[in-house]
Amino acid sequence: MNMRWITIGTIVLMGLAWAGSAQAARIKDLAKIKGIRSNQLTGYGLVVGLDGTGDKSGVSFTKQALANMMEKMNIHVNKNQLAVKNVAAVIVTADIPPFARIGDQIDATVSSLGDAKSLKGGMLLVTPLKGIDGNVYALAQGALSVGGAGGTGQDNHLLVARIINGASVEQEIPFRLNGKEKLTLSLNRPDFTTARRMADTINTSIGEGVAQTIDSSALILNVPDSMVEKHVAEFIADIESLNVVPDVRAKVVINEKTGTVVIGNEVTISTVAVAHKDLAVTINGEDNNTRSESVLQLPGTSTIGELVSGLNAVGITPQDLIAILQSIKAAGALQAEIEII
Repeated sequence: MNMRWITIGTIVLMGLAWAGSAQAARIKDLAKIKGIRSNQLTGYGLVVGLDGTGDKSGVSFTKQALANMMEKMNIHVNKNQLAVKNVAAVIVTADIPPFARIGDQIDATVSSLGDAKSLKGGMLLVTPLKGIDGNVYALAQGALSVGGAGGTGQDNHLLVARIINGASVEQEIPFRLNGKEKLTLSLNRPDFTTARRMADTINTSIGEGVAQTIDSSALILNVPDSMVEKHVAEFIADIESLNVVPDVRAKVVINEKTGTVVIGNEVTISTVAVAHKDLAVTINGEDNNTRSESVLQLPGTSTIGELVSGLNAVGITPQDLIAILQSIKAAGALQAEIEII
C-alpha cells in the first residue's frame, strides 16, 4: 500500500472554527451575584375562541375547569353536559425577573395540556401564576401568538404559544441590596485561574481586600463601608463593568453527526506519528530538507491547528479527521479534553 508521509507545516486553518488569542470580557458576562435571579411561575388556565381545535369532550379536567369558571360567574351548569370544541386546558409559565415591580409586564408561554389540535387564534382567560411557595405573583391574560403558523407550508408546532407582555406582576419578590456587607459572585464557568484573575482585577480597581476567592466557582465581595447603606447597587455596577481575560481548558469539541470539529486555542500536540488508511502523518522536531508539493515543514512543537490545516490540505474527510484526533488523544499526544456532542 502506498502511503503519503507529510510533516505538518503552518498554513491557514480550514474547515474549523479556530479561537484566536483570549479576549477580555466583562465580569457581568462571566459571573452573577448570588441570589439575584429570575423565578419561575406556573398556572393552570383555559384558552377560548378556538376554531373547533380545542380539547375533545373526553377531557374531563377541561370541562371541570370550564364549569368552575362559570359557577364563579353565577352561571350554573352541569359539566357532563358541556361538549365544546373551542376551549382548551393549558399550562401557563413565565419567568419573573429580579427586582420586578408591581404592574411590570412579562412574557407568558401557553402550552396545551389536553388533546387540542391547535391553539391558533385562541384567547387565554385570566390565569393566576404561582411561585413554588404557592403564592400568586402575576396574572396572565391575552391573545395567543403561535409563531409562524399558517400559510408557509412548513410544519408548525401549534400547541405552544406566547403572549408578549401578557402577564402583569401583582406581587414583588423581596430582595434588599442596601445594608448587605458581603455578596457572593458566582462564576458561570467555574475555573480557579479565572476566579483568581477576577479577584485581582477587583482588588486593583475597587480596593485591596474587596474580593476574596472562595473556590473555583465563587468570590466573596466585601462591600466598602461607605457603600453599605445606600450604594450597593452602584458597587455591583462598578464590579460588573471590569474586564477580565477568562482562562479556558484545552478542549476539542467534535460533532460526529455533522463532522464539525471546534478546537480551543490552548490545544497542543506532542511528537507523534499516525497512519490512517493511505495517509501517514509525522510530527517531530527534526529538520527535514526534503522539499516537494506534498511535504510541509514544521518543528515538533506544532499546534493541533497546524496539524488539522495540513490534513485539510491533503483533502482528508471530516470523519477521518475525527478518527485521527481520537487516536492521537488515546496515544497521550493530544494535550486537551475531547468532548463529543
